[in-house]
Order: sequence, then C-alpha cells, then structure tokens
Amino acid sequence: MVTSVGQDGQSDGSQRAVTLLDLARAAGVSRTTASNAFNRPDQLSPKLRARVLEIADKMGYAGPNPMARMLRTGRAGSIGVVFGKSLTYGFTDPTSIAFLKGVASVCEKEGASLLILPETGEAQVGNAIQGAAVDGFIVYCMHYLTAVNDAVAARQLPSVAVSAPETMPMSTIDIDDRSAAREAAAHLIGLGHRRFGVLALDVLGDGYDGPLRIDQMAKLECTPSVDRYRGYRDALAAAGLQDTDLQAFEVSGNSEDQARKAAFKLLSQRPRPTAILAMSDRLAVGALLAATDLGLDVPGDLSVVGFDDIPLAKAVTPALTTVHQPLEEKGAAAARLVFHPPKGRPRHLILPTELVVRDSTGLAPDAP
Repeated sequence: MVTSVGQDGQSDGSQRAVTLLDLARAAGVSRTTASNAFNRPDQLSPKLRARVLEIADKMGYAGPNPMARMLRTGRAGSIGVVFGKSLTYGFTDPTSIAFLKGVASVCEKEGASLLILPETGEAQVGNAIQGAAVDGFIVYCMHYLTAVNDAVAARQLPSVAVSAPETMPMSTIDIDDRSAAREAAAHLIGLGHRRFGVLALDVLGDGYDGPLRIDQMAKLECTPSVDRYRGYRDALAAAGLQDTDLQAFEVSGNSEDQARKAAFKLLSQRPRPTAILAMSDRLAVGALLAATDLGLDVPGDLSVVGFDDIPLAKAVTPALTTVHQPLEEKGAAAARLVFHPPKGRPRHLILPTELVVRDSTGLAPDAP
C-alpha cells in the first residue's frame, strides 16, 4: 500500500493503492493523458509530460499495471520466443544472435517487447509457456520436444515454428536444408572429391559427441541435421558413390572445440577424407583447426564447406565456402507472422539459400 495524494499532489494521509485515475485527478488531466505520459509520450508536450511524471513520482506511482492493461486492451505488448537452447547459447551463438536480431527489429517497429523462454526441460518450459503474458509465440529449433510444441498450441495464440516440419499445428518458416546440403556436396563432387567426412549437428539435442546415430535419425521427422545429411547422401547417390564414402560424426553444442576433436578423428582415418561437409560454419572452423593440427593444407590437401554464412565465414583464413541462409530474415519473417497472422490456414514459408564459393574448396588432391 502507498500513501495517496490530493489534487495538489500532497499527501491526504490515507493508505491505499494509487491508481492511474488518482494520478489523472491529481494532475488535473484526463485518464488517457495520464496514461500517455507513460505509454505514448509523443502525444504530450514535453512540459505536460514532465509535470505528470513529477506528480506520479511524488505519489509513488510507477506506471500502469501491465496485467490491467492486458485485461483492458486484450494485448500484452510482447511476443515469446521458445528457444531450443540455453539462454547463454542464444547470446553467444552467431546464428542465434542473427535470428534474434531479426525478431527484435520487427518488435521495435511494432512497439513490442521480447520474452525469451530458453530450453530448461519440457516441464519447466511448458509451465513458462502456460503463464507467459504474450500475444504470440515463435518456436525456434524445438522440433524434438513435442510436449513444448503442444503447450504452445494449447494457448491458441498466433504462433510460428522456425526450423520445424510443416506438420506442426501452426505456421512455419524454414529453408530447404536438404536441397542446400545437396548443392554443397555436389560442388565438392564436381571438384573431383570422392571421400567425405561430415561434421553433423547434434541429432537429438542431448549433448552427444561421436559417430552419427543413423538409426536414431530414421525415427525423426525432418530436422536440420536429418535433412542436411540426406542432402549430402542425395548428391553422392546421383554421382554413383556409396554411403561408405561418407563418414560422419555428431558434434554437440555447435562448438568449434568439439568439432576440432571430431574432425581430427575423421582426418586420422585411412584412407583419409579429402573433403569435409560441416553442418554449420562453426563446425567448419573446427575442421580448419584440425587440418592445421595435422599439417594439412586447405584447400590443397583438404576442402571444407560450411553452412550458415555467419560473419566468421569470411573472416577466417582461408575464407569458407558455405551455404548462405537468411538468418535475420528468418527471425523477422517469424515475428511478422505473429503480429500479423494469416487468416484461415497456417502459412509455410521456405526462404532461399545460396552456395557461396570462397577459398576453402579446391580440386581433390587425387583428382585425375
């Protein structure tokens, strides 16, 4: 409880919660004008707004109650991103940073805020989803937690799933991972490469490092890891090559250090792969580090192709050949669909990709 004030802004000695109407009466303005001092300052002259805020400060009034505003307007003024990784990962991984930047750019235009709900276990995230004061959700890379997706659907708010199969009960935004990966592998095959290593993203999101769990992949719906691996295999099959020409390791956490270890194992095999297909640029950088450890020249002894085209791809030496995907646009397109949901059936958007050829790929050392 706080002390209320009279029309002159002085205390009247009573003890009760101060309301927006109390402030309006004390300042001698309408309730709308008092509200605009907090929510739409451009609607007031600087002098009037300063006077209203000064009286509010004396009254101990911090601003309109957000829950009351939500009940009155039917809007929370924010959207929630259900994030399939830890909060720390979201602010350190370049692909996540670019995606969230795209979401934030649309939130700014809409005058809305952003709530991030990181992966902390299905039960915890499900409870957070149920209690989140948001106008809609973006589900980002949560394909393996069906209970979380069900919790979002149960809220019946405008929702969009990113990097998820079209079977989700909401609009989706994705790229054609399989086609993009096929193009990357075909590029290497065209350079004469016939023995390949694959650095794969963690298939189940469980922190596993080791040989690719192909048996587990067969049980999954379309996910980036599954689709990209299938795209690589498509290119090999089209060239008459066998699956045995493709050796793959999973790497947890999209980590350069873990990728370096996995790539070292791949490159220590005999016969050694002459090319590595990495499912992210960070994994590709790990392959470059492993090649340096082994004294291999890139691209003379080994070619490396990444995926994403993050800023690091152009900054490393040699610059990475990689698949460019529109990471910021993914976030922006998802946010636009939440703020302006389609009428009728959900929308399923596929954004374009492009193979960007740089210095990390060249002719196979044993090419005829």
